[in-house]
Amino acid sequence: MDILIPAERIAERVGELAKHIQADYEGRPVTVVGVLTGCLLFLADLIRRVDLPIRVVLLQASSYRGNATTSGELRLTIDPTLDVKGRELLVLDDILDTGKTLGQLTRRLRDLGAASVRSGVLLRKIGRQTVEFEPDYVGFEIPDVFVVGYGLDYNDHYRHLPYIGAVTESDLLTSG
Repeated sequence: MDILIPAERIAERVGELAKHIQADYEGRPVTVVGVLTGCLLFLADLIRRVDLPIRVVLLQASSYRGNATTSGELRLTIDPTLDVKGRELLVLDDILDTGKTLGQLTRRLRDLGAASVRSGVLLRKIGRQTVEFEPDYVGFEIPDVFVVGYGLDYNDHYRHLPYIGAVTESDLLTSG
């Protein structure tokens, strides 16, 4: 596996994003909406570095299943009792690939009456986006390669890695 983004650089960039977010919200409360499961490490590291009143909500969205390395049909689960009306939301996801997940999710949250909906992604994959969507915060732009680590997985493996690694399908088949 090739290390695409080392742990030290991730920590540095998360700190930079935290400063931007804190400045943009100017002390106002924010509800951070994390898209499970890939966002967990990014979300945890980020909110510890933001000095704002924060509420955290976790939602399930997935388009990769099992051994897939390309996205399929989007499954988005939003609790119908989720109260976002009048709240300022910051949706965090691990990676912007096609844009379908964040596009649909942010639309649904606006429809539920959020005062504002901003979005942040750790990674933005270049050349894969099929839906017009522009995140407010981007950690890193990466080439069109399959990545794991720092929350991103392959078949529920590799999330624990402290760095982002680029892998090929043959790497994944041999690491089993």
